[in-house]
Amino acid sequence: MATIIPQPGILDIAPYVGGQSRIDGMAEVVKLSSNENPFGPSDKARAAFARTVHSLHRYPSTDHADLRAAISEVHGVDPARVICGVGSDEIISFLCNAYAGPGTEVIHTEHGFSMYRISALAAGATPVEVPERDRVVDVDAILAACTDRTRLVFIANPANPTGTMIPAQDAARLADGLPDQALLVLDGAYAEYVADFDGGARLVETRENVVMTRTFSKLYGLGGLRIGWGYGPAPVIDVLNRIRGPFNLSQTQLDTAEAAVRDTEYAARCHSENARLRAWMVEALNGLGVATDASHANFVLARFPDQTGAEACDEYLKTQGLIVRKVAGYKLPNCLRITVGDEPSCRRVVHAIGQFLSGAA
Repeated sequence: MATIIPQPGILDIAPYVGGQSRIDGMAEVVKLSSNENPFGPSDKARAAFARTVHSLHRYPSTDHADLRAAISEVHGVDPARVICGVGSDEIISFLCNAYAGPGTEVIHTEHGFSMYRISALAAGATPVEVPERDRVVDVDAILAACTDRTRLVFIANPANPTGTMIPAQDAARLADGLPDQALLVLDGAYAEYVADFDGGARLVETRENVVMTRTFSKLYGLGGLRIGWGYGPAPVIDVLNRIRGPFNLSQTQLDTAEAAVRDTEYAARCHSENARLRAWMVEALNGLGVATDASHANFVLARFPDQTGAEACDEYLKTQGLIVRKVAGYKLPNCLRITVGDEPSCRRVVHAIGQFLSGAA
């Protein structure tokens, strides 16, 4: 009998687990576990989505030219150096498939997005975990971990699930200190939530070893459509396009994302509301004695004294119809990640945590 086995590394992958969205026995819940935009996509994006129903029998664009042009106009980047994918996850996968493999190493940090490790293993590479310092990416630790086998270094800035970020000068120091054969990948999934921040675009343009990834799933409210993009040196983008499927994005995805990125007024409102409600949540949680780091994303990482307390609070929140995210899988067992929702949701979850802590639960 034939023995059919997968490539080395595949069986070491723990499948990604998304944020919980249901509670048994409850018809209505408030989902604050997946960092979704509580306001959804803009009306212009919704209208663009609806229009595509008339062309579902047509194959989509293979070069994504219109979406790349829109991204260029809004973000001030070179459209020829933009690649679009099925969420930023697909860009991460492209990078690992193109530049990593057996005998190579891919660096990520201890609290980093789990898809870095998964994509490295899927490509046959060895993931190398580097410690953070007080839940912040440690540039010196990353540089110390680099070897002649290092091919990719992934950091999210701002980071998920911590919400912390490193300044531009530290990102530049990291890029400049990498070995010649390595690429720095700046995951900017939450970059739109930071005022006056380009996500690393200027660093891409002044270095030959930096790639930036972005997504439409967060600020633009299109998580259900799965659209992302990357920006990098022309030779790197050329390589990635060689392994990208010709029809990896539908016309529905392309047209909706184009309308979303062009609706800068709506994006600005979402940014402003998130900043206001995030600041309120941080102050309110701190007032309850729940420690939080300064968050630069659309969530807050609430730190409890121990894992038992975090898990008990999570269970109580579920009884109140509130779903947040346990992050023990990210080596933060005493923490709960709470999405910044709309104002009623924010007030409701903070009130419930207060009830739990006061013993009134």
